[in-house]
Amino acid sequence: MASSFGTLFRVTTFGESHGGAVGVVVDGCPPRLELDVGEIQRDLDRRRPGQSRLTTPRQEADRAEIVSGLFEGRTIGSPIAILVRNQDARPEAYEHMKDVYRPSHADFTTEAKYGIRNWQGGGRASARETIGRVAAAAIARKLLALEAGVEVIAWVQQVHEVDAKVDAESVTLAAVEANDVRCPDADAAREMEERIDAARRRGDSLGGVVECVARGVPAGLGEPVFDKLEADLARGLMSLPASKGFEIGSGFAGTRLTGIQHNDPFVPGEGGAPRTASNRSGGVQGGISNGESIQLRVAFKPTATISQAQDTVDREGRAVTLEARGRHDPCVLPRAVPMVEAMVCLVLADHWLRQKAIS
Repeated sequence: MASSFGTLFRVTTFGESHGGAVGVVVDGCPPRLELDVGEIQRDLDRRRPGQSRLTTPRQEADRAEIVSGLFEGRTIGSPIAILVRNQDARPEAYEHMKDVYRPSHADFTTEAKYGIRNWQGGGRASARETIGRVAAAAIARKLLALEAGVEVIAWVQQVHEVDAKVDAESVTLAAVEANDVRCPDADAAREMEERIDAARRRGDSLGGVVECVARGVPAGLGEPVFDKLEADLARGLMSLPASKGFEIGSGFAGTRLTGIQHNDPFVPGEGGAPRTASNRSGGVQGGISNGESIQLRVAFKPTATISQAQDTVDREGRAVTLEARGRHDPCVLPRAVPMVEAMVCLVLADHWLRQKAIS
């Protein structure tokens, strides 16, 4: 089972949703980077469950423990292991579903592949696996900020049929964190919250879109063939639980434009470096960053676990009706924001180190 991601900045996550702990091993972080567990905890606190009525009521402090790779507050170049212990696991809540395939979950496919599955909350297929990604990305985020001046911010752009109006170049973390939905458009956020809460009350769920901008990305990151920057971003972001679509720049809307409408004209920039007058490329051209902000969007499906009755089958192929119990998010979008930021940080940190290695 593949659990590693990255080339030079490489992360390996471990643990199951209702096991003893989850975590990550980060290999390839440069030495002498000042790092405090509080910096990791800040991002984990944004991802943790139980934040509001819009998220799962599971209560986890998600306290990070750095068990290797640091000495006197700085990285030493060896693998950094981060552990987060599960404290509110309730595997018995899934007992009634252990022989039933939940619709749109990984139950059937995991069993078809491995001949065995952890039915306690989905095991490795649970979104709880992303704790390791977010913890590792806190290190990547600091590396990018200090060494390259890169800032990564994501927000909820759409929930169901409600779209936000957000300027990607000026959006701030404070605006994103100003409400439980993590949408910087206050009017849209109120309507999103109402719809999510209504879905929760009727035992249903909603999907939507998270948008992300990476500012200050230097030109030259990425490769021109198989390791295109947008290809690695797509791979990382589409590996997130519940993700169903990826766009960068103009995305699918660009297909409705002509070439002259879509091209980004070059103009003189500061210090003689060229800039583009528009950014329909989303900061990447020919698989390589061009120095403009990277702008991308990720679509997330409605949460698969709902409490309404659904038709399914058991392991013997018999038709049954499932009424799922337990704890789940009525909408994954608010907690997906730090997960999207995490994967963008991991990809950019990896490509930044790869570029340093050849320059």
